[in-house]
Amino acid sequence: MVERLGTLRELRDALAARAISSQQLVAQALERAVAGKSLHHYVGLRSKAALAEAAATDARRASGAARSPLDGVPIAIKDNMVQRGEATTCASRILEGFVSPYDSGVVEKLAAAGLIVIGRTNMDEFAMGSSTEHSIYGSAHNPWDLERTPGGSSGGSAGAVAFGSVPAALGSDTGGSIRQPAACCGVVGLKPTYGRVSRWGLVAFASSLDQIGPLARTTEDCALLLQVIAGHDRRDSTSLPEPVPDYTAALTGDVSDLVIGIPVEYFNAEGVDPEVLRCVRTAVVELEKAGAKTREVSLPHLRYAIATYYLLATAEASSNLARYDGVRYGRRAQDVRDLHELYRKTRSEGFGAEVKRRILLGTFVLSSGYYDAYYRKAQQVRTLLRRDFEEAFRSCNIIATPTAPEVAFRLGEKSDDPLTMYLSDVYTVSVNLAGIPGISLPCGFAHGMPVGLQLLGRALEEAVLLRTADAYQRRSDWHTRTPPEVA
Repeated sequence: MVERLGTLRELRDALAARAISSQQLVAQALERAVAGKSLHHYVGLRSKAALAEAAATDARRASGAARSPLDGVPIAIKDNMVQRGEATTCASRILEGFVSPYDSGVVEKLAAAGLIVIGRTNMDEFAMGSSTEHSIYGSAHNPWDLERTPGGSSGGSAGAVAFGSVPAALGSDTGGSIRQPAACCGVVGLKPTYGRVSRWGLVAFASSLDQIGPLARTTEDCALLLQVIAGHDRRDSTSLPEPVPDYTAALTGDVSDLVIGIPVEYFNAEGVDPEVLRCVRTAVVELEKAGAKTREVSLPHLRYAIATYYLLATAEASSNLARYDGVRYGRRAQDVRDLHELYRKTRSEGFGAEVKRRILLGTFVLSSGYYDAYYRKAQQVRTLLRRDFEEAFRSCNIIATPTAPEVAFRLGEKSDDPLTMYLSDVYTVSVNLAGIPGISLPCGFAHGMPVGLQLLGRALEEAVLLRTADAYQRRSDWHTRTPPEVA
């Protein structure tokens, strides 16, 4: 088996010291990805293009013209972020054959820093799912236990980082799709503040909730990657015109000035695994030992978060996916008699069961006679949830919770019960509804599988969030654990 790659910082330092070339690193990443192909983490590799870009990197470094300290480091992106001349399918049959004519905002930023995309990672179709089982490429597997899900919808990105084929990857988070797979795979996953990272070129699921973020082995690596991709993009109307702070400079290890809020609703919820709670509580104690104070806070409208999320997300999904009609781009049904049959047959053949389910739910929510009862009411509850967080943050700097109510479940275990699957995101969806940043980091093991600690912060205070997460990782070694090699 090809050796797993090190962390982003380790590879950066090795390149700077000329202990290894970018071509060697990219070749190792590609070989490792191919060696783990049974895990289904990737849906496509850029072998020839990535090696050519690595050769260009080595030439730049030799002439002293590196684009950034990360120039030449391999990385992966989720299959819903477009890249010029490359396929983007969102793991959906309806986008088979689509090749993007332009780069997404994040891909532009990666290229500007010299990072090399080696491939696209597996995902739930159109990012709709919590297990990466809803993919035309087949289910992705958790490297800690091949019979279990890596989480979703960014399960391919989380799994690739845990397996060690790349030091870091990009995912998208609409209701927990970075943080939940990070918890399942024992890596770090950060959902930035809504608008902190450009959504230009991210194929939309729910536009008011989607956000791109990094997955990596350490908090420091997440900070390094966020530094690259954050910033204003005038092409994205929701992008925030705010300066980007130095995230790595914030990693001081000092949390003595911080108060961590413990929300009673998260820790007293039904259905959470007691072993998961034990790991999370132990992690909070470690932060107290590091100097942070804790206090109880309340988020009284949290019990409505799942219902609110699935009303709003499906409504936006039904609107966003209306463009896939077989006329403008993507797969087109054949042997049809009229335009109506073209639309119907294209969508029937092109969309999977979960995507169809959410489109139908969203169309119903937005339909005449139900708009006020469901969609408008959900928007009002969303406002209440946002105010709950604002009130809680008056008395604390950070909120600590479990990332997920249980460890990674077995593949197929929840496939026939969508409502149970939706509850996998019970601890994460409220963060997207409020638009605030959240991070998941490894904090132990339960039943032999990784457990995630979720930390939440005020809008645009990723630096405080990263400082807290880094302080915990300085006092623990869970992030250094690696899964067994695949036979």
